[in-house]
Amino acid sequence: MRRFVRENALGLTFGLLFLVVLVGQAFAGLADFNQRQLTEGLPEISFGRYITSASFAADVAENWQSEYLQFFLFIFLTVWLVQKGSPESKSLDQPGLESDKDQKVGRYADEDSPAWARARGFKLFLFSNSLGFVMGAIFLLSWLAQFIAGRAAFNEQQLSDLEDPMSAAEYLTAPDFWNRTLQNWQSELLAVASMAILAIYLRQRGSSQSKPVGAAHTATGVEG
Repeated sequence: MRRFVRENALGLTFGLLFLVVLVGQAFAGLADFNQRQLTEGLPEISFGRYITSASFAADVAENWQSEYLQFFLFIFLTVWLVQKGSPESKSLDQPGLESDKDQKVGRYADEDSPAWARARGFKLFLFSNSLGFVMGAIFLLSWLAQFIAGRAAFNEQQLSDLEDPMSAAEYLTAPDFWNRTLQNWQSELLAVASMAILAIYLRQRGSSQSKPVGAAHTATGVEG
């Protein structure tokens, strides 16, 4: 058990932090929701009802979709684009899909390579792009969840204000949907750009996301 925890400490730590923060968001969101309910002269709702509400689902999904969009774009763009001096970039002379030998696929696969790395055709194509495809799929599903939950929450407010609810087509072009979406996209894109550029000149000793402390600023694709 101790060995398992040590060898998986990064994933376990972030998983635990995720649960703690999600629970914190639920309680904070409930307090905010009930405060608005009281302001409008409406009754408070329970914790159970809140975490199954469209309002909570929309708030969660809008953050998830932007995070996975960030990963999806970063995974695919770093195949072709480089950033001189950044450990987040491949070497300047390695843009593109790289050779089968470099990627250890087909006849160049190692003994312990995954079985699909030795495959050909569609299997190899699918496995070669599986990380990006999964991130992209989670992004689209999360964005769809945000759309569905966001529309439901928006229409609940519309009905509360004695106004007509919006159809799916109407909500797709509504400011509420795109405000929820774009406010998250811009922050994620800024974070990725900041990491890629700041890591050129700044260091974090011992981190896999940083160059060695003594590495030259121009060293590209070098991690500590």
